[in-house]
Amino acid sequence: MKLLSMKKYWMLGATAVLALSLAACGDKEKGSTEKAEVEAESTEASADGLDTEQTITYLGEDYVVPSKVNNIVAASLESMEDAAILGIKPVGVLAIADAIPTYLADELEGAALVGDKFAPNNEAILNLNPDVILGSSKHGKEVVTALNKIQTMIPYSHVSTNWKENLTLLGQLGDKEAEAEKIIADYEEKAGQAKAELGEALKDKEALVLRIRKGSINAYPESIYFNPVLYNDLGLKVPDVVAKAEAQSELSLEALAESNPDYIFLQFETSENTDNAAALDELLANPIFGSIEAAKNEQVFVNVVDPLAQGGTAWSKVKFLDAAIENLSK
Repeated sequence: MKLLSMKKYWMLGATAVLALSLAACGDKEKGSTEKAEVEAESTEASADGLDTEQTITYLGEDYVVPSKVNNIVAASLESMEDAAILGIKPVGVLAIADAIPTYLADELEGAALVGDKFAPNNEAILNLNPDVILGSSKHGKEVVTALNKIQTMIPYSHVSTNWKENLTLLGQLGDKEAEAEKIIADYEEKAGQAKAELGEALKDKEALVLRIRKGSINAYPESIYFNPVLYNDLGLKVPDVVAKAEAQSELSLEALAESNPDYIFLQFETSENTDNAAALDELLANPIFGSIEAAKNEQVFVNVVDPLAQGGTAWSKVKFLDAAIENLSK
């Protein structure tokens, strides 16, 4: 009887130990499962975190922007032109005379005004909650610092030979990469065909792109303004006044006459000549100007594209290429 009782107690004890062991195993498995779930959630959160940003490389520099860019502030005229040709709607753009530039008004309609090219309005930009700001490579250090405090600011290049990089960048930001590629391909095809057709007729000819600003005649280096269209894309000879130009270079009427180009593309914007509103008419009527080969042969073309056009963008190049082909083919 005593032995049986001891056996009974032993069995009860063993059962209890087994129950405790099973409970411990259950807790361990439960703990492992919960840990795995937490790790999975952590991994998913980490992955989600990575997906919220992207790094874009532009002209050798890296810029971190949201993975989905919705609010683009175009704080440069160059980026505004490229937005127009790509069909992208920035939330903010620069003003000229307190309005969206007339030549881009339809494409950029509805965008808020965020100052002008000399002084972007930081408060106005901040209120738009931008995902990225497309500034200008011409902005000074103070402007760059202020804009970067609001959001990543990419200094959109004003150099004409960077036009493809510019358009590709905006295509990436605005989910218009295919459109950007097509614009570039179509342009290059048309320019190549025109160069082949006009090359022989123009091989000994000189053409100049000039802009009247503050009443003065200005020429530009080979890589600035509309010049790459003429000299790089269509293969015309680079005149000495262009080769010697440093940035925007004032050109005297006598120096222009000495250069004696066969073709002149002359741009004149009233708002850039407020104190010299008659400068264009006076130049065209000047006998020295009239003695130039281009003037004598009626090969002076005034404002073949909008005079506010920046020259070094896809929008400007497409428009100017068409105008150049038409006028150089006469």
